[in-house]
Amino acid sequence: MSGMVMAASALGDRALGRQVHCQILRLGFGAYAFTGSPLVDMYAKMGLIGDAKRVFDEMEGKNVVMYNTMITGLLRCKMVAEARGVFEAMADRDSITWTTMVTGLTQNGLQSEALDVFRRMRAESVGIDQYTFGSILTACGALAASEEGKQIHAYTIRTLYDDNIFVGSALVDMYSKCRNIRLAEAVFRRMTCKNIISWTAMIVGYGQNGCGEEAVRVFSEMQRDGIKPDDFTLGSVISSCANLASLEEGAQFHCMALVSGLRPYITVSNALVTLYGKCGSIEDAHRLFDEMPFHDQVSWTALVSGYAQFGKAKETMDLFEKMLLKGVKPDGVTFIGVLSACSRSGLVEKGRSYFHSMQKDHGIVPLDDHYTCMIDLYSRSGRLKEAGEFIRQMPRCPDAIGWATLLSACRLHGDMEIGKWAAENLLKTDPQNPASYVLLCSMHASKGEWSEVAQLRRGMRDRQVKKEPGCSWIKYKNKVHIFSADDQSHPFSGTIYEKLQWLNSKMVEEGYKPDVSSVLHDVADAEKVHMLSNHSEKLAIAFGLIFVPEEMPIRVVKNLRVCVDCHNATKFISKITGRDILVRDAVRFHKFSNGICSCGDFCTNKSRSLQTKGESAFANSSMQFGIRIVHDFYILIDSCVPKWKVPGCHMGT
Repeated sequence: MSGMVMAASALGDRALGRQVHCQILRLGFGAYAFTGSPLVDMYAKMGLIGDAKRVFDEMEGKNVVMYNTMITGLLRCKMVAEARGVFEAMADRDSITWTTMVTGLTQNGLQSEALDVFRRMRAESVGIDQYTFGSILTACGALAASEEGKQIHAYTIRTLYDDNIFVGSALVDMYSKCRNIRLAEAVFRRMTCKNIISWTAMIVGYGQNGCGEEAVRVFSEMQRDGIKPDDFTLGSVISSCANLASLEEGAQFHCMALVSGLRPYITVSNALVTLYGKCGSIEDAHRLFDEMPFHDQVSWTALVSGYAQFGKAKETMDLFEKMLLKGVKPDGVTFIGVLSACSRSGLVEKGRSYFHSMQKDHGIVPLDDHYTCMIDLYSRSGRLKEAGEFIRQMPRCPDAIGWATLLSACRLHGDMEIGKWAAENLLKTDPQNPASYVLLCSMHASKGEWSEVAQLRRGMRDRQVKKEPGCSWIKYKNKVHIFSADDQSHPFSGTIYEKLQWLNSKMVEEGYKPDVSSVLHDVADAEKVHMLSNHSEKLAIAFGLIFVPEEMPIRVVKNLRVCVDCHNATKFISKITGRDILVRDAVRFHKFSNGICSCGDFCTNKSRSLQTKGESAFANSSMQFGIRIVHDFYILIDSCVPKWKVPGCHMGT
């Protein structure tokens, strides 16, 4: 009869399960533990926890197996208090009992309590196996409890479990979540035997710690080792490519997904939607989304965030409302996308409405990122006093990004009073952050207050605060070419400067006037113009115009924000040359085409639309986060690959 109970449980057939239960009672086996334990497990798995408890309570002579089964069922149904009561009522507990509690508490988000139970387990000298270690290491990772994790790691070495494949994978995952990727890598390299879980843990760990290139490298190493990726592994490495904004590698993994048959899996599809959205191919991301047979919360959030990163507020809000109509519950990440879109388009009232709805209608507690979006929403629209009032009403002080956001807006709008307040708080929050000095220098320089600029620079030297030097890079034929301002080190430097000189003369003919407001030096205007003309992104663009084929867009990455003058100049360059130029700076993604930038100049808050021969250019706002982008060359899909063509794949090198 117990076999029939387990069969009904496996099928999830409630009617069959109840019929078998009735037959057990009719035959007089109801009081036996060998049938009672499977019945408790069956009802718990079917979500009928009340029936499971009734069977358990009516059972006489309960053994440890029945107790363990009941505890497992209660924890599976998130009835932690009841599970704890059953656990404490047990006279005898075995290692499975303790491991069940540790695992259940961890899975229910009670990692601290799981650690307490583990300590009691050790104090009572209960035997610990690989499953106990795996669960408690997961708890340490969720808590980012690095010291406790190291102690447990030492214990696995003493008990000779450190070379266990299950424990080793859990250690890699724990150290990765504790932001100690080098220790995770050390554990991984010492493992004598690795399976798909071990490799995936390392790939995910690299991705979580911003080491996307290492994630791709380990994935290739895994393939050379003869391990075939599953959907989760492939989705993880695609996510790393998305974080790198690496279209080249991402498109190749898309091809792999098609060839291997993993493309329909939702983890892979979600990663691909995110990839193309982050790499500036929002149309391809939407097409992938439409082809998915099923959408979960992650799918919707990926597409909403993709449109938000382009500042397409209407499309973002339409998608969000459609998501709600479909009954999909948004999370905090979804709202970051929606609030960002409102911010980039100046929709203050709409953004404020969504912020209140997030708490009131969806029960989502705002995090630092949400508050920063709201500060940006007010600041970007020039409502600096409202931004200040919002900050004063926040339950906690903004983080460094929040204060820097306000300070940057004060620089653009010339509000020295609020700017000083923001700078003072930024210095308190992050004393080594150069943003407060640089932005204040810019504000004073715009007013010609050079003595204050000099004083701020002395303060930077005294506190040993260093501003990150600006540089731009472009990838061509698998080689990255890096430029800094006035760079003369490139082998083709002469040709690049000749091209730049030609561009400058053409831009002046079209009405270009250098904006020297970003030059923070007390020198003559002619010198300021010279300094602007040789900025790193202009050198990289000139290189691209010379070497990148005309049918290809020019892709440039800058480690800092693009200055107002370079932004304006790039619009002119795209108009003069007829080339599409894509520039990713430290904040967003700009696509320049025929004299128009995809951000619509809203990023400068100055309405600097290019006007040439009486024409005005306007475009939607856009934003794209990231620190890396690569050229647009892809592999060609073999003719045997199914019908869907990977976006951007074409022949040529």
